Amino acid sequence: MQQLGRKKIVRNIEADHRRVCFKPCGVRGKELEKVELDCDEMEAVRLSDYEGLYQQESADKMGISRTTFSRLIQNAHKKIATALLQGKAIVMIQN
Repeated sequence: MQQLGRKKIVRNIEADHRRVCFKPCGVRGKELEKVELDCDEMEAVRLSDYEGLYQQESADKMGISRTTFSRLIQNAHKKIATALLQGKAIVMIQN
């Protein structure tokens, strides 16, 4: 079977985010809807928001284009906002 689309570029991810999850207080995890954040989206958040790097610097560290980085950080911010505003858990997944 032929794969459609472009082959995904291997991204440099310095931290292991797979064991990280967040949930609203006072609600059992089993009862919550979950928002899945890819490890590369979490790495984009770490570099941009936590480390304070510009998008081009962050993209260079991850080995991707700035436009790809921009799309990753935009998707991550949308998912995080959705989880916070709608009371959902955030879980990291390996992509």
